[in-house]
This record gives sequence, structure tokens and C-alpha cells, in this order.
Amino acid sequence: MAPAEVLSGKIVSAQVRERLKKQVVEMKEKFPGFRPGLAILQVGNRDDSNLYINMKLKAAAEIGISANHIKLPNTATEADVLKCIASLNGDPAVHGFIVQLPLDTDKPINTEKITNAVAPEKDVDGLSSINAGKLSRGDLGDCFIPCTPKGCMELIRQTGIQVAGKRAVVVGRSKIVGAPMHDLLLWNHATVTTCHSKTSTLAEEVGKADILVVAAGKAEMVKGEWIKPGAIVIDCGINHVPDSTKASGKRVVGDVAYSTAKEKASYITPVPGGVGPMTVAMLMQSTVESAQRFLEKFQPGRWNIQYNQLTLKMPVPSDIEISQSCIPKPIGQVAREVGLLPDEVELYGQTKAKVHLSALKRLKNQPDGKYIVVTGITPTPLGEGKSTTTVGLVQALGAHLHQNVFACVRQPSQGPTFGIKGGAAGGGYCQITPMEEFNLHLTGDIHAITAANNLVAAAVDARIFHELTQTDQALYNRLVPSVSGVRKFSDIQIRRLQKLGINKTDPTALTKEEVNLFVRLDIDPGTITWQRVLDTNDRFLRKITIGQSPTEKGFSRTAQFDITVSSEIMAVLALSDGLDDMKKRLGRMVVASSKRGEPVTTDDLGVTGALAVLMRDAVKPNLMQTLEGTPVFVHAGPFANIAHGNSSVLADKIALKLVGKEGFVVTEAGFGADIGMEKFFNIKCRYSGLRPHVVVLVATVRALKMHGGGPAVTAGVPLPKEYMEENLQLLARGCSNLNKQIQNARLFGVPVVVAVNAFKTDTKAELALVVQLAKEAGAFDAVECTHWAEGGKGAVALAQAVQRASQAPSNFRFLYNVELPVIDKIRLIAQQIYGASDIELLPEAQEKVTLYTKQGFGNLPICMAKTHLSLSHDPEQKGAPTGFILPIRDIRASVGAGFLYPLVGTMSTMPGLPTRPCFYDIDLDPVSGEVNGLF
Repeated sequence: MAPAEVLSGKIVSAQVRERLKKQVVEMKEKFPGFRPGLAILQVGNRDDSNLYINMKLKAAAEIGISANHIKLPNTATEADVLKCIASLNGDPAVHGFIVQLPLDTDKPINTEKITNAVAPEKDVDGLSSINAGKLSRGDLGDCFIPCTPKGCMELIRQTGIQVAGKRAVVVGRSKIVGAPMHDLLLWNHATVTTCHSKTSTLAEEVGKADILVVAAGKAEMVKGEWIKPGAIVIDCGINHVPDSTKASGKRVVGDVAYSTAKEKASYITPVPGGVGPMTVAMLMQSTVESAQRFLEKFQPGRWNIQYNQLTLKMPVPSDIEISQSCIPKPIGQVAREVGLLPDEVELYGQTKAKVHLSALKRLKNQPDGKYIVVTGITPTPLGEGKSTTTVGLVQALGAHLHQNVFACVRQPSQGPTFGIKGGAAGGGYCQITPMEEFNLHLTGDIHAITAANNLVAAAVDARIFHELTQTDQALYNRLVPSVSGVRKFSDIQIRRLQKLGINKTDPTALTKEEVNLFVRLDIDPGTITWQRVLDTNDRFLRKITIGQSPTEKGFSRTAQFDITVSSEIMAVLALSDGLDDMKKRLGRMVVASSKRGEPVTTDDLGVTGALAVLMRDAVKPNLMQTLEGTPVFVHAGPFANIAHGNSSVLADKIALKLVGKEGFVVTEAGFGADIGMEKFFNIKCRYSGLRPHVVVLVATVRALKMHGGGPAVTAGVPLPKEYMEENLQLLARGCSNLNKQIQNARLFGVPVVVAVNAFKTDTKAELALVVQLAKEAGAFDAVECTHWAEGGKGAVALAQAVQRASQAPSNFRFLYNVELPVIDKIRLIAQQIYGASDIELLPEAQEKVTLYTKQGFGNLPICMAKTHLSLSHDPEQKGAPTGFILPIRDIRASVGAGFLYPLVGTMSTMPGLPTRPCFYDIDLDPVSGEVNGLF
């Protein structure tokens, strides 16, 4: 018979690569920006592994597969390898990955444990037990087949001979080739015999084979005379035998005696150039197949997220009852659903997690989604439902309209939680859950801020004390101690020297005058602006005397406690865009002035590094979820009057990357639009560089009736009848406030959608009137919402309006240029946002303008601190007052956060407990451990 036809793996693999290249092009055309992803994990630096990996990388590049070579050192432990595998398992951009074997390490590593750690849906090498098990039971369409057997089958197909019904013999039973080859032939309907080194009748069995696959690892073990005439012979062996005619002194042969076998077979693979090239081609094919499966299951850019079904009840139960009746998803599942990798998520139990800032770095090239800010009209003391609307909107966009959507909200203080408001997780069927976790300690961020703030306060008073009781030299010896006979400046001390204009690094080189400048901050106690804080409403700490112990030698002074969320460190956390930026801001915080009138900073005190250490976990956003399972970032909670009242820049930035170009991030601005929204635009957006697409303005019939002249609304007191009965005239007069807040939003060039938060006491005519007047006032749209009682379903119309508005032109602009004089910036806000005719600076405020301008802080944005209950400074003035003079009592500086805050009227930064605080209703079930009565 004629010699066998050679099955060239080089030719067939080239054909496979060309076919795959076309498939990848088709994927990219159908899903722009999409590329199949392959990761190759290598431990150590074996030369043969490097050679094989380079072949794979080259093939991937040719086909259009995005290949990533991850190299761990040979000192890597099993835990290191498993951690890396977990990260790749969770990376949605990786559709297949392999662990290059053998592992080159001195550490004890269980190879089977490693290969089984690879997610089966990404195990393109087909080596995991799950894929092997599926292959053995015939689930060929739902598993990955090891690449060498898969390549062998492709070569067999090239012959055109049907496998079904043929007698096949596999010589070798390895997990990588022999065993899977047996299963593959069997499920392609061949009658299969597996032989191995213990088979006593090997020649006889080989002679029966129509199809022979040899993977024994022994040079030319199968003789030509054993082979059945006309058989297909696939030789998987690669062996080196001595050959004096070769320069290397050896040559490569297979497991089959090629020269004699080709005279008996009809088809035969050469060695080299047979099965070898097919292995790499099949790895690429499996990667493309994995990407295709991914596309069938997931739409690129669209999350595959499980939403929770609400069981609505009427009447609507209490917030805590609703929260505890809903079972939240494990927070690790939420993280995976939104595309976070395992090593980017730090779990705090089952319902909350911190997200590492590395996620932002990984996603830096991802386009941002649509940026939505929820604000409100001037509210009643009861609040008009901004948080509830924020949650309802994201539940509607996510669970009902199937958009990628994130809510970004502030973390509530325990002060109001136990004081007058109760929880702040939303309300009704629009809540962040579990509400007790949300409202109480969460992940400890507020406690970290308390510790950091009070460290600064302690450092201020300690420094004053030590400077008053020690000589220059004694201070210097303690600040720069001699250790083993050597003095050395710390990094922070070098910065202080440079600030003083002293360019010396040798502690022994300072003159007496330079030592004096270095050791004496010379703080003027009357200028200290830094106070101690506590996350509890405690009116008796509003003014205190400190330093009364005899050990303080009579150096007492009057001070105070503020509530923690009013600390400048909270504002710094909210406005930082990374760890380095936060550290710089912490160092710039001004705590007082020296007797020479110069600002004294936390960096001068030497505490910057310590503050950064205390805040290193707090800077990571906290991940939670809504009742319907949409993701939420809860991060930072700065006061909405002396600070800017918005959640963190970092949470917004990470969320905007995670939702992708077509997704939405909904964040909430505290208080009414004249305060929270104005600060969101002029402060937060200025520092973040983010540009909003839509303003959602929340209004209620109740608040609008109040602005129309209705009686006072008081927390804990039943509403007067004017709010329980239809009164269109009262309502129409009150819409002056709505009109003004719509105009305020439009001043910034952003479309406005009005969300009319409906209460059961509102009539259809009243709701319709608000919608009509809002549109007439220039709103892009106005929508009635019933989300409190219906969850996301009740905000679908609002979500659709927001979607439409996000496509409208948004010509965002700031209200003022920061380079303007301080007084001009204040006047612009007062006149254009509040409706004042002018401002009046009281003497203390005028002095501060002069001081801050002299100290170089005059170009900071302005953060107005005024009542949220009126557009004016007087909480009794409702509607849209005009023509009033806005009095500026004082101006203070949050230099680290990056703004000046004028004080309009009087206000306390330490709230007090009412006669009947919320904690009367809060209790713990001793059996179940559940919190009761939180809200």
C-alpha cells in the first residue's frame, strides 16, 4: 500500500488560527471594544515554560486575543498562587486562563489543588476535576477539553474518516492526554481500548486499532509492524534520542517508530510538527469558545445581576420591619455582580464590604456612566424624601429597567440616629439594607475620624503646654532626640524646615535662631479653631473648660466638642480622590494661627502621617445594597452646612467606572438645592472634575403648602388640617419655592427632573398641579412618584424621565470663578441662589476675609453655612423671599478640605438630645439579637 499521508499540525493549526481570527473580528464588530481575554499564570522562570508561554502569547496576538502573562516568583507560596487565581476567576475581562505547569517553586504546592482552583468556565486547559468529570460523562458541550486531545481530534477530522463505529486504541492514561483522549473518542462513538505500560498484549491491541493515539512518553515504543494497515496514527510523544549526526548530539522522535509506521498507516502525524502545534491552536480555540459563551450569557457592559423581589404590604409596615423581612444577597455576590475582583473587596461580614482604591486604577480607561444628583426644594423639618427617592430611582433603573446603576450616599451619624431623626437609610420599600448596619457602626469610618480628629486636638494642647514649660534646647532635644549618638530629622520635620526656609538636613547645623523657629509653633490659644468631637448628641459639651488637672499647671482654656461628622477630617475624606491626596489634605488642615498671624497646620504639629494611618481604611468606600438588590456605596457624611453635605468623590468615581458608559450613578446632595446642590456643583464637582448630567429635584405637596403660607410643621406633632385636605391655592402659592429651586439648578446648565414624592394625603389634582407648574417653570420633566409604598416600581416613570434627560444637552458651568475676591463669591451665591439683594459682613467676618486673604486662602471655594429651612437666613421666611440682606456673622476656613465657610446666623455643631430621644424606641431582642424600633 502507499505510504501514509502526513497530517501536518503546522498546516492545520494555521487554518484554525485563521478561522479564529475571523471569529474575533466578528465579535468586535458586534460588540465594539470587546476582546477575548487569556491569562497565563506562571510560577518561577523555567526556560521550557518561557518558551511555551511565548508561543502562546504570539498565537494570541496573531488571533486578536488579549493575552496577559502573570509571573509569580519561585518564592511564591500556595496561598499566593491561590490568591492570584481567585483574582483571575473574578475578572470579567479574562475569559480563559491557564496555570503553566510544572510549577517552578521551592515551596510545597499541591498542583491538583491549584488546577482545581481555576473556575471551570475559564479552565481552557480542561485540567480541573469538574471539566474532567463532565468530559467523562459525555457533557462535551458544557466543558473544556484538554488541548492536546482536542488537537488530536481536530487532526483526525482532517482525514475525513468518520470516528463513529471505529475501533480506537489509546496508549497512555495520563490525566492530560491519555484519559481525556479515551473519553473524547468514546463520546464521538468509537469503541475505545486504553493500553498502558502494564498491558501484556500491547502489540495485539494496537493491531486492532482503526484509530491509534499514542501518548506513552517512551521513544518509538510502538513498532510499525504492530499497526493495522490503513489505520490513522496520532503520535503525541516528544522524546530525545542520541544522534551523532546532529549538532546537538540528539534528535526528537515520537512514541511511534515513524519510518516503519508510515508504511502501514493511511494517515500519520510527524514528530515534530504534528500534534505539538495543535496544542497551542486548541488553547486559542478554547479561549475564543469561552468568550463566545460569555457573550451568550452576558452582554458586554451590562451586569448579570440578581434582583430581589419585594413583597409589598398595605398598609406599609415600619421601616425596620420591612428591612428585616428582606434577605439581602451576600455582599461578596453583589461585588462580583458589579465587576469587582476578589482582591478589590474586603468583606465586613455578610452584608457590607470595603472596596480597595485599586479598582479605580484598574478601571481608569473605562468610560464614565451618567452622573445624577438628587436634591430637593426647601424642606419641612420632617424632610421630603431625598434619600427615599435616591433609593427608589436606583431600584427602578436597576431592578425594573435593567440598567447598570449605583447609588452613592452619605453615612449617617449616630447623633441623629439616637436623637431626633432616627435612621437615614431611606424609607418604606426604598431602603439601604440592613438598616441597622447602615445606621450604626457600619465599618468604623466615623470612629476612625473621631480618633484622628481628637489626636489633632490632643497634639494642639500638648504642644502649647510643652512650649510654655520648656526652653528651646529642651524642646529641640525631645523633638529631635539622639539615638545611639545620632540625631536625625523625620520626613515631616524636613517639610517644616523647608516651610521655614531652612534648607538643612543635619540637626547639628541649625543656629539658635533656626532652632527657635523650628521648635516653637507659638500658637495663639485665642485663634484655635480645632475642636474635639464625639458621634453623640450632647448639648453639655458645647462649651467646656479643659486643662483643669493640677498636672497642666494652670494652663486651662475654654473649648468645645462638636459632633464627629462636622470634623474637617470628614470633609477631607469626602473630597479626596485618593490616598495620597487625602494625606496632603490632612497635612494642610489649619488648626490655629501663630502669634505672628501665620497659619499653623497639622503638618506643623507633625501628625500628618499618624492621621493617614488612622484613616487608611476609612478612605475605602463601603459597599451595601438596596432592598431590591441594587448596589450602593455608603461613604463619608460631612455636615451639609459647615461642610458640603455630599458623599465621597472616590465612591462616585469608582461607581461611574463600574456602571460603564450606558450606566447611571445617582448621588444625593444634603438639604435643599440652595445648599447641598450648590455645594455639590461649586465644591465637589470643582475638585472631582466630574460633570453631572441631570438634577432630580424632590418636592412634596406638604412642603409646598408650607411655603404657600401653611401653618408650621413640627416633628412629633400631627400635621394641621391644611396638609390633610385639598387646597390648590395654598399649593400654587408655595410653588414659588419650587420655581426658584428649578431656576437654581438651571443656573448651572443641567436639565432638571422634578420628582413629586406623593403621600397618601395628596389628591390627584394637587399632584397634577405640581407637575404642571414644574414644567412651566422650566423643568425638563416632572413625575409623580410612589416609590415609598411600591419600591422601584413606583419610580419607573421617574427613571424613564431621568434616562431621557441624560441624553439632553448639559452645558455645566460653575457659578463663580474661585479667583474672585471672597466677598464677591459670597455675594454671588447670596444674590443668585438665595434671592438676597446684598450681603452684610459683620466685623468678625470682615476681619477673617482680611486674614484668610493674607494667609493665601482667598481663592478657595465658598461653603455657606445657613439654615436649610429657608432660602434666606431666617428659617421663618418661606416660599422664595427676595430683597433681604444676608448677614455674614463670621467666616472660618477648612483649608485641608479646601473651602471657606461663612456663618449665616447662629448654629451649633453639637446637636442636643430632645426631651424624648429616638433611643426610647430602640431595643435589642436578647434571643434573636435583632434590633427593634430603630425607625
